[in-house]
Amino acid sequence: QVQLVESGGGLVQAGGSLRLSCAASGRTFSSYRMGWFRQAPGKEREFVASISGSGGSLYYTDSVKGRFTISRDNAKNTMYLQMNSLKPEDTAVYYCAAGWVYSRDYYAPEKYNYWGQGTQVTVSP
Repeated sequence: QVQLVESGGGLVQAGGSLRLSCAASGRTFSSYRMGWFRQAPGKEREFVASISGSGGSLYYTDSVKGRFTISRDNAKNTMYLQMNSLKPEDTAVYYCAAGWVYSRDYYAPEKYNYWGQGTQVTVSP
């Protein structure tokens, strides 16, 4: 069993930055693919970014490429999402997820086994 706890959300003006963290329990953190997903009001949960257990394989949705950076520190059992040049359309609840996910399924929320409770990110115009 893995427990995930997100932190770092908040209110920021457009063009600003935030760094989200996802702290994981358990001793097998490095074996999991990790991901960030987000859900805006009235919309489905969507993929944002994913990172392999070793950190060597990264994926991003097109709308955040060049602005967001996903990373992980396996020694600290923590994953991060550095978000720069934030836009109002980035406003959503951001969730971290973990699981034994094939790389071909990195974007599919149903493939992840564990989820955090979410952290709100609000970007004002």
